[in-house]
Amino acid sequence: DHGRYVLQNSPGIGDMQMLSFVKVMYDITDNVMKLPDPSRMDDFISISGTKMRTLARNGAVPCSPTDIPTDLLEANCVPSGFMVPKGWEGVVDYYKHAEESQRFIPWSRPRVDPPAAPETSFEGQFGSSSFSLVHNDHGSYWHDIPIRPAGEDDTIINLVTEIPMHVTAKMEVSKEVDGNPIMQDTNKDGSPRYYTYGTTFFNYGLIPQTWEDPDVKSAEGNGGDNDPIDVMELGSEPLEMGSITPCRVLGELELIDEGETDHKILCIALTDKDAPRVKDLDDLERIKPGTVNRLKDWLKRYKTSDGKPENSLASEYPRTIPEAVKIIEETHLRWKSLCGKDGTKLQSLTSKAAEFDLSSPSCRGLY
Repeated sequence: DHGRYVLQNSPGIGDMQMLSFVKVMYDITDNVMKLPDPSRMDDFISISGTKMRTLARNGAVPCSPTDIPTDLLEANCVPSGFMVPKGWEGVVDYYKHAEESQRFIPWSRPRVDPPAAPETSFEGQFGSSSFSLVHNDHGSYWHDIPIRPAGEDDTIINLVTEIPMHVTAKMEVSKEVDGNPIMQDTNKDGSPRYYTYGTTFFNYGLIPQTWEDPDVKSAEGNGGDNDPIDVMELGSEPLEMGSITPCRVLGELELIDEGETDHKILCIALTDKDAPRVKDLDDLERIKPGTVNRLKDWLKRYKTSDGKPENSLASEYPRTIPEAVKIIEETHLRWKSLCGKDGTKLQSLTSKAAEFDLSSPSCRGLY
């Protein structure tokens, strides 16, 4: 019952019901897995999941069908009838080589082509550190795409989608690589980073021509996270990776992530079916009740499934549209300083910007 309770509260379960299962054991009298007979328990051997995995890692071979040992681990064998031979060979192969990350891929890390926009090009394997995606019409996702579509007011921004809805591979625009392509984020050990707190129920990306400057401190004393400002798009459909989508600002949540300020702009794509009816977060809650609470839960807890502590929010209440627009404009001004638009020398900025690729003609370069 406790296991069912825990699973039922996992992200993404929804209305699915958890059904318990009855434990079966191995009957040595006829070599069959079955419900144990209480009147002759000495004839039954328990082969738990832990025992099975240990046997597989040890490369256990079939036992003699006429002489089944009571201690399978000591004998390092599996009894006839426990599993079909070819199936057991597959289990052994997996558990003996499970650490070979390029050979066995978890179910949540499919080896497929990226759900990318047609106006993009990519190279390398999606979900691996070799992956890189560029826009065919823009040299840099960070610098060459305007902050908003021409002619729109300041509540409409351009969203560059890095991680489409339901995708678990953590993708991001690289600030350091030439042309700032979208690439696979990595863990500290260099392995590809994936979300493990359920799949995303939103589209995730950034606003181009913005920068959260580490030298700019919040009221709580936290500096910016040194990235373009993040966006969580709350429509109903996945947006294509690398696409550029006009998006209506609905508000903002300020995440405190490992001591850094990490603003999350909330928006809805103008192409979404609900966009005509959603002008602010109140409208969103009427159409999609509970969305804001789900966002807050995800932002605070998404790292806990990797063994890290919870994040915190500067406020449980999202900022208003005017407040969100002001934050966007502030990060746009910091981007202008980063790119020298206001005459700022690069040497006068944080040392954390020293490795950035700023070679776009829209920034400091000439290509």
